[in-house]
Amino acid sequence: MEHKFEKEQRWEDLAGEYQTMLYRIAFSNMKNRADAEDVVQEAFLRYMKDEKPIQNKEHEKAWLIRTTIHICMDILKSSWHRKTVALDEASAAQAKNVWLPYQSKDDSTLEAVLQLPVHYRNPIWLFYYEDYSIQEIAVVLNEKEGTVKTRLRRGREEIRKILCRNC
Repeated sequence: MEHKFEKEQRWEDLAGEYQTMLYRIAFSNMKNRADAEDVVQEAFLRYMKDEKPIQNKEHEKAWLIRTTIHICMDILKSSWHRKTVALDEASAAQAKNVWLPYQSKDDSTLEAVLQLPVHYRNPIWLFYYEDYSIQEIAVVLNEKEGTVKTRLRRGREEIRKILCRNC
C-alpha cells in the first residue's frame, strides 16, 4: 500500500509529464483557455479516482489522451454549452497566443487546424503535433486505422481550403 506522500508525488510527476500535452489537446477542442484547463484538471481527477492498475507508460498516456478527448466531447455536446454564446474574438485572441516551439508566430496553420471539425481536428493534432502514428491514433480514438487515414486526408484537404481562402 502506498503512503499518502508517495501517491501525491506520483500524481505530481504525472501532471508534470503530461499536463502540457493534454492542455494542447484540450485547447484544440475547447478553443478556450479556462475550459481547456478545466478539462485537463478533470482528466487528472478521473485518473486519480480510477484505481485500476495501468499496464505501462504508453497505456497511461493513451488513457489520459482518450479521457481528455472524451471530456471535451461531453462538454461540447452538453445542452449548457450549446445554449451559451461564445466570445469568438476572445477565443481567437487566445488561439493566437498558443504556439509550439518549432512553429513560427506568423504561421496560420494552427489557426486552420483549430477551425476543423472535431473528428478531423483530433487525428490531425495527434499525428502532426503529438507525433503519434496512425496505429496509435486508432487505439487512442478507438477507431479503425482506415478511418484515421481517411480523417487525416480529409482534414488536410479542409486545412488547404481554409488556408487558400485566407490567401
